[in-house]
Amino acid sequence: MPSKIKNFFLKKTAEAKLKLGVHGPGRKLNSDAPRPSSSASSSKQKDAYVPPKRNELSAEAKAAANAALARFEGKDTNEFNTSLAAIRAQVRKELEAEKKAKEAGQSSEQEEQSAAEAETRKGFAVQGVFFRCPMIGDEVLPYKEWKGKIKEFLYEQLAADRGLTACLIIYNCNPKDKAEVCIETLTKCVENIANNPNEEKYKKIRMTNRMFCDKIKVCEGALDFLHAAGFAEIELDGEPHLIWSEDNIDPDCSLEVLLEALKAAEPIQVELDRNLQVLLPSQVKRSNLPPDFFRISPEEVKREQQLRTEALEQAQILKTKAMREKDEMRTINRYKFSLVRVRFPNGVYLQGTFNVYEKMNQVYEFVQSCLMHESAEFALVSPSGQKLDEQDELDKSLYDLRMVPTVVFNFCYENESRSLTDFLKEELMLLIQSF
Repeated sequence: MPSKIKNFFLKKTAEAKLKLGVHGPGRKLNSDAPRPSSSASSSKQKDAYVPPKRNELSAEAKAAANAALARFEGKDTNEFNTSLAAIRAQVRKELEAEKKAKEAGQSSEQEEQSAAEAETRKGFAVQGVFFRCPMIGDEVLPYKEWKGKIKEFLYEQLAADRGLTACLIIYNCNPKDKAEVCIETLTKCVENIANNPNEEKYKKIRMTNRMFCDKIKVCEGALDFLHAAGFAEIELDGEPHLIWSEDNIDPDCSLEVLLEALKAAEPIQVELDRNLQVLLPSQVKRSNLPPDFFRISPEEVKREQQLRTEALEQAQILKTKAMREKDEMRTINRYKFSLVRVRFPNGVYLQGTFNVYEKMNQVYEFVQSCLMHESAEFALVSPSGQKLDEQDELDKSLYDLRMVPTVVFNFCYENESRSLTDFLKEELMLLIQSF
């Protein structure tokens, strides 16, 4: 059964209509031929740094130190020694008291901050923006947590599919600009060997070379890719080198397969979770959005909130249409996501999270999937009273329709479905109790 890594590349190969492994001794990623047993050793891991231990003083050194201390103390009067001891005790007492007060203050401050954050979260319409990653699992997590899980998942796959996994590590575990430069350099290194098999100069890389250090060594996954491509670390003339040999290529890969994988790889995508909720009218009053919805940082979000008062004052000033549109676009551009709510005739609201660039027809599909009668005809009416059911409107994004960062649609059945009185599926109606 193909691994998740191979399935990823098989899918990308099908999408790009690439024919991998058609030249040379390589094998296709989707080949049914048995894989030869792997004899390649796992890549070396750097030993953790252990601080050097200090040598204990010898008996002679201890005796000399004690004698010097005795001579020093012998010069002082008993009165001075008593006074010094009292001062030291007082200083120690004050330092301990200051430390306890500081710890108590920090603890109190942290508790107050946590309580304030919890109180703030209560006013949010949603607790955050969440994603899924079908390639890895069914969990629903914030984006930052997925980044860590994706990295953990890829490193777990290295032993089974080192070359292919290394390509994905390069794409997913490094800044985009560094990854692109690294990929371009690795491609040249491997292509030079594939196109010039008799040229020895292409089969040796000095690891202290500035190009290697600046473009390859700085990227996670790059060394694993080179090892899979047939390079092994050897010391020559007192310097570390990477030497290529055909015998060192991973048994289930070839240079052609690795090159195509490097070109076909891309960041592992996560899918936006709708974070579906069914709300009562009283719950819809919560309209504040969490920082995840914003393109700007939490600090900037707070600053924006502080500026709202000034904005209200400015609203009293007469503005031209161009000025109003400019202000509107400035507001819209602050957000990455939009909170969509649909009000049904029975007073219940359906809520979901969308990317601002998702189209109106995706909102329709979301609502349709929640209906008890999925085949029924219906329309969504905008706050301005316009029915958004024309094809040109359905093809527009929420951003284009200015339905950012929140929008509330009214739901109504159309044509033969107007007599229906049931709306959401029963299992969704139960979500009201758990919210």
